[in-house]
Amino acid sequence: MSEALQIMKECEAVLEGHFLLSSGRHSGIYCQCAKLQQWPDKAAAVMAPVADTLRGLNIDVVVGPAMGGIVYAYELGRQLGKRAIFTERVDNVMALRRGFEIQPGERCIIAEDVVTTGISSLETKAVIEAHGGVCVGIACVVDRTKADAPSPIPIVASAVKLDLPNYLPEECPLCAEGKLPLVHLGSRKMAQKAENR
Repeated sequence: MSEALQIMKECEAVLEGHFLLSSGRHSGIYCQCAKLQQWPDKAAAVMAPVADTLRGLNIDVVVGPAMGGIVYAYELGRQLGKRAIFTERVDNVMALRRGFEIQPGERCIIAEDVVTTGISSLETKAVIEAHGGVCVGIACVVDRTKADAPSPIPIVASAVKLDLPNYLPEECPLCAEGKLPLVHLGSRKMAQKAENR
């Protein structure tokens, strides 16, 4: 087990049950990275190897989608000595607000907590590119992507790579068993989830 995964388990950031992911898929494991954020020193330790990987990529700005990416964007920005900003939803559409700017040609990395399908990162990539920035890729705490369903944006660095099963709702064995209720722990509204399946 990697040091980063060990730290996450100690923080109870890896949960077992029946979960609705932000992609709309179901899983028996959920990475609640907010639990890691309770301990800034532990979050810094988990993100240190991610920052080390990013140092050679000439990043100008770290962009974290709200909510999950904000703290990790800040932490990567701190470790890299770079500006860290975040995108957020306005009427369920990702936007850059609060006076944040991306200058044309600035090289941006998207900071995420967990990436399963990469769909939510695409929204932030669109915002970056609409402002003239260049999306270099994604840096995340947990990479849950599958070889047969890679992220549409390259994941250039992650603290933990987990090969965990996730299912379309109609193929979910946990739903078929009917023993565990489906739990939604993410911040995205349910209507938005349905649109992004």
